[in-house]
Amino acid sequence: MSVVWAATSPESGLFHPVERRSAVKDLSDRFSDLRSRGQGYIEVRLPNGEFPVLILAFRDEYAVVHLMSDTERMSLLVGDGTVPSGAEVEVPIMDDLAAFTGDFVLDTDRAWHVVHDFTQTRATCPLGEWCEL
Repeated sequence: MSVVWAATSPESGLFHPVERRSAVKDLSDRFSDLRSRGQGYIEVRLPNGEFPVLILAFRDEYAVVHLMSDTERMSLLVGDGTVPSGAEVEVPIMDDLAAFTGDFVLDTDRAWHVVHDFTQTRATCPLGEWCEL
């Protein structure tokens, strides 16, 4: 099973926007590499179309997951209670840090499971509750 993805470069720490098509294991290896460095940004889609795209942005134990349904629709996965709704957490979006309220923050391991489940099931509906932006 293969996926198309782009991610933060472990060497430079900057987002490398060139997509690559690979086995899910290679994506998992990149996530593990970035996880050991403390932060990262990953965009992943299925090889049979441009959308949907899942975006995983994480810093330490906090993560945010975006869903791009098409060029004009983006949603955020509702948080898992890791952070209180009034608190803010910063995660890297491409090369800059962006703040998100606890309403949309997940534990990084939970967020990775969401992305991994997407690569296996090819569906976004069972991944959780989405809030359209």
